[in-house]
Amino acid sequence: MTRTPDAIIIGTGVIGAAIAFELAKAGFRTLSLDRNAQAGHGSTAGSCAIIRMHYSTFDGTAFAWEGYHYWRDWAEYLALGKDQPLAQFRETGCMVMKSPANDHLSRHMKYSADLDCPFEDLSPDEVRRKMPIYTLDSFAPPKRADDPDFGQSNGRTLSGAVYWPNGGYVTDPALSAQNLMAAAAMHGAEVRHRAEVADILVSNGRVAGVKLAGGEEIHAPVVINVAGPGSNQINTLAGVTGDMTIATRPLRQEVTHVPSPAGFDFENDGMIVSDSDVAVYVRPEHGNHILIGSEDPECDPHDWAQSDTDYNRDFTDQWTTQAMRYAQRVPSLGIPSKMRGVVDLYDASTDWIPIYDKSSLPGYYMACGTSGNQFKNAPIAGKMMAALVAYCEAGNDHDTAPLSFTLPYIQRDIDVGFYSRKREINAESSFSVLG
Repeated sequence: MTRTPDAIIIGTGVIGAAIAFELAKAGFRTLSLDRNAQAGHGSTAGSCAIIRMHYSTFDGTAFAWEGYHYWRDWAEYLALGKDQPLAQFRETGCMVMKSPANDHLSRHMKYSADLDCPFEDLSPDEVRRKMPIYTLDSFAPPKRADDPDFGQSNGRTLSGAVYWPNGGYVTDPALSAQNLMAAAAMHGAEVRHRAEVADILVSNGRVAGVKLAGGEEIHAPVVINVAGPGSNQINTLAGVTGDMTIATRPLRQEVTHVPSPAGFDFENDGMIVSDSDVAVYVRPEHGNHILIGSEDPECDPHDWAQSDTDYNRDFTDQWTTQAMRYAQRVPSLGIPSKMRGVVDLYDASTDWIPIYDKSSLPGYYMACGTSGNQFKNAPIAGKMMAALVAYCEAGNDHDTAPLSFTLPYIQRDIDVGFYSRKREINAESSFSVLG
């Protein structure tokens, strides 16, 4: 690198890469740093990469509906040229089962209607037509597989579901981050991998750059923490946690990988399904397989990791519990004896809503608490963070006069203060991976 960067971005996951792309397009000289060997090789690589529109808050719904359009127009958004291999978005649709736990999706439908986001209110028969392998018996409240009442219906049936036709998933989440970094490089962005940040430099009351583990100092007037599960450690180094009402920390998660039931092509005829009655979400996977994740019910203990690098990477009985929960909905599901899937970390915030904000240290910004439900929002999060940096560096006080940001596709203004590090815990949150 021959010039001092205008901004250092810590992390080249999908959100860090999107921020680099948007800042570079805006004329910033950016340097992205990551301790991994390649972009997207942290928690982004372990993401289920689901693109959905339903959220329990209006702001979350608006952000996600805006975010969908970038994945739909991925090649146009990046403008990398025809020879570049691109991550693919499969628009399978997303069905969410109605239950008392989600208030039968009344808020979700209202927010989608307010935003002109398409959805269909499905009867039980319409659910069965879409997913003929499903039974609509209710098993709530969710239980673990070793509970003596596990698998026993409560005598009720589900009242239906809501279907968002534009939902889907990205087939290669790591490649999506690499696409973004390649697009950023076309605008002058630089990147260094295998570069671990050991300290945040401060001079005259504002951020001055970073020190790497090998002792090298890199100076810059702006530093943005997008370190995923390592974000709290970086914030601690920067000394900015004192005024934060929302904390982040690494949460260990397991995703179960099982074959589709015999006679059903889940890869091509399945879809994203969120089912709070049995507390799992699923998506198709190549090879006619199904990925099954937990929706974090009370019976599933949170496995908070003490370290974002040293944690248990082996499967546990949580793998079996998730498979068995989904088998309640799909009685023909086969559960293999060999455990396959993903063990990784989320960067989870107190209320599972991310922090996109400045900090108490001038020039130091954060995009934290994003894991589990923000992959879909990476492109628009990049745009919003670039606007926030420009707003604050121009002398505006985002804490007292929060930035109002226009979502370009849907032309809605949002208050970026919704994502403040100093906000009150949002009671409308699901307090789970659903955000």
